[in-house]
Amino acid sequence: MLDENQLTVIDENGNELLCEILFTFDSDDYNKSYVVYYPAGAEHEDEDGNVDLHVSAYVPSNNNEGGELLPVETDVEWDMIEEVINTFLADEEAEGEE
Repeated sequence: MLDENQLTVIDENGNELLCEILFTFDSDDYNKSYVVYYPAGAEHEDEDGNVDLHVSAYVPSNNNEGGELLPVETDVEWDMIEEVINTFLADEEAEGEE
């Protein structure tokens, strides 16, 4: 399930996990949309306040309610995603310094 700022992910044990969406982007090279997200809540932070980012390919449903999250399939695809994330984080850091 996906809304503007949050999504609910169901883990391998069937548990629902509320996540915050950091950003979304499209890749023309892979003809896919991606969502970068992290678990909501401070309980998921490490001692430095960092959280693990998760990335999935995203296929919206026909009625714009929910959709399907798919795994990233190749190392080359992961390299592209890491580059996009690093650029996003660098831009966020630069904006914070202004």
